[in-house]
Amino acid sequence: MESTTITAAAGPATEAPTLTEALRRTAANNPGIVAVRVPDDSVSLTWAELLERVDAVAGGLAKLGLKRGDTIAIMLSNRPEFHVVDLAAAMLGATPFSIYQTYPPEEIEYLIGDAGSRMAIVEQAHLPAMLEVRERAPSLEHVIVVDGEAPEGAVSLENVEGSNPEFDVAGAASEIQPDDVVTLIYTSGTTGKPKGVQLSHHNIMFSAQAVEQIVPFGPGGRVVSWLPAAHVAERMAHHYIPTIYAGTITCAPNPREVVSYLPQVRPTWFFAVPRIWEKLKAGLEAMLHGQPEEQRKPMEEALAASIERVRLRQQKQPVPEELETRVGQADEQMFSNLRQMLGLDQAVAVNVGAAPTPVEVLEFFHAIGIELAELWGMSETCGFGTCNRPGAVKIGTVGPPAPGVELRIADDGEVLCRGEFLMLGYRNEPAKTAEAIDAEGWLSTGDVGEIDEDGYLKIVDRKKELIINAAGKNMSPANIEAEIKSASPLIGQAVAIGDGRPFNTALIVLDTDYAPQWAKQQGIDGERLEQLAREPKVVDAVQQAIDEANSHLARVEQLKRFTVVPGEWNPGGDELTPTMKLKRKPIAAKYQAEIEAMYSA
Repeated sequence: MESTTITAAAGPATEAPTLTEALRRTAANNPGIVAVRVPDDSVSLTWAELLERVDAVAGGLAKLGLKRGDTIAIMLSNRPEFHVVDLAAAMLGATPFSIYQTYPPEEIEYLIGDAGSRMAIVEQAHLPAMLEVRERAPSLEHVIVVDGEAPEGAVSLENVEGSNPEFDVAGAASEIQPDDVVTLIYTSGTTGKPKGVQLSHHNIMFSAQAVEQIVPFGPGGRVVSWLPAAHVAERMAHHYIPTIYAGTITCAPNPREVVSYLPQVRPTWFFAVPRIWEKLKAGLEAMLHGQPEEQRKPMEEALAASIERVRLRQQKQPVPEELETRVGQADEQMFSNLRQMLGLDQAVAVNVGAAPTPVEVLEFFHAIGIELAELWGMSETCGFGTCNRPGAVKIGTVGPPAPGVELRIADDGEVLCRGEFLMLGYRNEPAKTAEAIDAEGWLSTGDVGEIDEDGYLKIVDRKKELIINAAGKNMSPANIEAEIKSASPLIGQAVAIGDGRPFNTALIVLDTDYAPQWAKQQGIDGERLEQLAREPKVVDAVQQAIDEANSHLARVEQLKRFTVVPGEWNPGGDELTPTMKLKRKPIAAKYQAEIEAMYSA
């Protein structure tokens, strides 16, 4: 195919005006670096090979009628084909966007209709739902399946790829403009129907350049693709940025086991949501608890000393020489082995975002030499806005603004931001776009925050989620929930209740992994969370955790009662969005009886 011939690059990929031009430069400048792989290397494509497949698929999509300005839906797990088809569609100037795999047909139909998608690319697992949607979605002309044979009414990717070898992909890509929409990110819909955030090529390139000034990400930098591609963090951190900087993407076949892939990949940059870090901390603590005393005690003492050093450094207090020496020895003898065991010993940066992270979790990883750094962003800001820099992390903040980002706090405490990373607007929603971004270009983020004397941003909570109790006191439910979860690894989820109420209560969900292990150690029969939620020993242990959390909360914030809810809350279910944010209104409705019982007792 003429368009796949790789010639000398026109310049650095980072200076390209569009993502598609960046890909072509990356392939020209770094043809032999592995672009996309799976853990066992049964699939491994260099940047030159990836571009060749991208162009072959782009030609096939053009033959089916996809063109500049069209939208195409993608419903795939973390697999190499995602990177191929997404970039192939973008090469034509089309707008690919991803749909959460947990969405039912009615949600899929809404997104297809709102986007006006002409095509959809799916796995066999989601093919029945997409074919059902096509019966009611007039815009949807073709459904392409990436794995296996395509049944009647669909076409296989194998038959699309390479079906139009004469098509000039490079010529089509040259028509793309920086302000063309490169993707839609549909908000997770906690406050109504999802809104389609339109991100341009320029938005992505600007944000990627800002990231590079904070986290060095050179050719061959390693990341793990594990979040849903409908999540802006996945697209930026594990798709766009590696494309622009010639990184190596390892696709995690099972996102629930992402931690197990780290020792094999040894990522140079690893991003995860708070729940991953909370569970990893709980797992390490459970492992430590199971050690004989002669091994456990030295580690516990070393951890305590290292956390003390972390706190002194955070307070900008001098660290006693004896403590510094003791922690240095512990790092050499113990913590370095832990980092190697986890697979994070070569990480240049490790980040957490998308929800508040308990301070105790951050301190724990800093103590073992993993400088876990919070960042903040939204779909509307390409997932990026502020970030703690390596070597200058302020625990409890999400860091200073990224290069080119302006921040200010409105009179009511809401965080406002502006810069070239801001979305073009919400698809089909000019009124909501005008409501979100004012005439001077300031985005109302919906977050309440504070900026300290060093310019670091601290997020207090979501503006619409603040608890205002019966006495008119404002409180942050996220802060209360973070204290509860940090008090015990038994607790997987916590929801603080108290808006308009005389006092605060909470719904508690047990941790899927830790609770059964803990119960077994306590001699409790049964491993199902439904059973454990009713066990007196479990309830007593949760009460101890609530007491511990209350000791760190102001009197008005403290919990007077709680209920352990049976079962597990899964992403995309009744209680959690696909990005693991709490669906507060649906939770309040579903558990109304349990909530009212806590206030009528």
